[in-house]
Amino acid sequence: MENETNFNNELKSKIALVTGGTKGAGKAIAERLHHAGATVIITARNPPEEENKSFHFISADLSTAQGTQKIVEEILNQFGKLDILINNFGGSETKGGGFSVLKDEDWLQSLQTNLLSPVRLDRGFLPQMIERKMGVIIHIASIQAKLPLYESTLPYAAAKAGLLNYSKSLSNEVAPKGVRVLTVSPGWIMTESSGRMMERIAESNNSTIEEATKSVMTALGGIPFGRPAKPEEVAELVGFLVSPRASYLTGTEYVIDGGTIPTV
Repeated sequence: MENETNFNNELKSKIALVTGGTKGAGKAIAERLHHAGATVIITARNPPEEENKSFHFISADLSTAQGTQKIVEEILNQFGKLDILINNFGGSETKGGGFSVLKDEDWLQSLQTNLLSPVRLDRGFLPQMIERKMGVIIHIASIQAKLPLYESTLPYAAAKAGLLNYSKSLSNEVAPKGVRVLTVSPGWIMTESSGRMMERIAESNNSTIEEATKSVMTALGGIPFGRPAKPEEVAELVGFLVSPRASYLTGTEYVIDGGTIPTV
């Protein structure tokens, strides 16, 4: 209760966009920013399964230039500004099997989704942030940028590595103009879809969900903390980073992985 009181309304009057905000970590981030007083816009291809009147939903395919342009125009026309941009939309749909099974289309799809989507949204919203000399952009990357899984998510990992590099460079350019740019790189997050995946693995292997979860952690090289992250834990980090309490932070990557990455 103490934290809730301290952080209540610290984002009052702020307009925030959370891409991919209908489920998983994106949904948790949207809820965290709403609880801090922000007006929150969420976007995804499809509306959330359960309507939440606390959020403004805009349907768009952010893997396309048309989709990102739609979001920029609708938000600026309706709200007149954007203070906080959470580039959470992303993911991997490529098949496993390493480099030899991947076609140009697989690479292009992953680059459009995980790298060009945030680049386009940043380009659309930055001018008004720079004009007002305020704004925060968070890029949600992944520990796979530094710990890639070549057998299953090679294009995704490469795109997230590019996002890290881009984010650092962008922060150097716009920090003197009043805009902060940061990267959050989660490890494995136990979302609803991850939970369903554990159920499928357990069923196919005739094992328990706990055993399935342990097998995935082992495949990742182990998680010293002993479990995946909760979406709310990632959201809490993002909530701090966009707040006035983090006003001197920019150009930095924050890893939240329970110790998965084994090196400094």
